[in-house]
Amino acid sequence: MTASTATTGHVGINVTDIERSRDFYGRVLGFETMSEGKEEGREFAFLGRDGRLVLTLWKQSAHAFRADTAGLHHLSFQVDTMEEVRRAEADLRAAAVEFAYDGVVPHGEGAASGGIFFHDPDGVRLEIYAATGAEGADAPITSAPTCGFF
Repeated sequence: MTASTATTGHVGINVTDIERSRDFYGRVLGFETMSEGKEEGREFAFLGRDGRLVLTLWKQSAHAFRADTAGLHHLSFQVDTMEEVRRAEADLRAAAVEFAYDGVVPHGEGAASGGIFFHDPDGVRLEIYAATGAEGADAPITSAPTCGFF
């Protein structure tokens, strides 16, 4: 294998409650449960879409996400259009999900790409974005990428 053939396969996240997290990712991102383990001390859920594994959840954490420790910074999902981002935003607001910023924001001042930034039930930072459609919106942080410090 060379570096040019490597692609992201799936992302694994430690969670405090498998059921709650599986339900959240299914409802918010439409992931289906592909496989799961319910044995005490070995709980997991493999989530995906169209037969492709995207996210694995592991109940190996007793505490919520902490931004001040090494590891995952945020997890980003790209959609095709800004309309999809706005539909996801409406669904998330209806579910009383915590947002990092108010509404769709660009990735940086003057950027065409942008999206919404929010948190899962354990506080993991998430993003849903589109490559275009955020033109003209003000970036909440002008000196750094929007997805960097929230």
